[in-house]
Amino acid sequence: METLLGLVIGIGLSAACGFRVFVPLLGISIATMTGYLMLSPGFQWIGSWPAFVTFSTATILEMAAYYIPWLDHVMDMITTPAAVVAGAMVTASMIGEMNPLLRWSLAIIAGGGTAGLVQAGTVMLRGASSATTGGIGNFLVSTGEMIGSILTTLLALMIPVLCLFVVAFLLFFIIWRAIRPKDKHAA
Repeated sequence: METLLGLVIGIGLSAACGFRVFVPLLGISIATMTGYLMLSPGFQWIGSWPAFVTFSTATILEMAAYYIPWLDHVMDMITTPAAVVAGAMVTASMIGEMNPLLRWSLAIIAGGGTAGLVQAGTVMLRGASSATTGGIGNFLVSTGEMIGSILTTLLALMIPVLCLFVVAFLLFFIIWRAIRPKDKHAA
């Protein structure tokens, strides 16, 4: 049961990585430092002061970079693979004692996949915003992504089962939007 709960928390945190890479890592660091969360063996470094300072700095820089119009697109290119790696890492850090091959397989597929799908959704949304507003509306997308990452991180840590349902709905919506037939009459 503990492994399953860890996987659920990891998937929620991975979704948050798809919005912003470093917010969930900062959340895990704070939760670990305060004793609220226990990490899997080998991941306790996330709850250290150097990690906290690093994740805090990276979170501030990442959030600020998304508010610079030309830099937000560059950030999407950088953060897409980074989100997948971070998603796999946070999921692996939540799964308890388990065969390393199984742990990392679950982490890469469930965590990395979830982070990648959410990140792809945000990239599509930012592209649509750029196309329709000339990039002027991207600050709204950036703000929504930041809020989404913070709320998803908190939800994953506090109410993981509810977070799993929210993430499942979000993933369904992203996949549906990506594969649905386009309206032939729309210009």
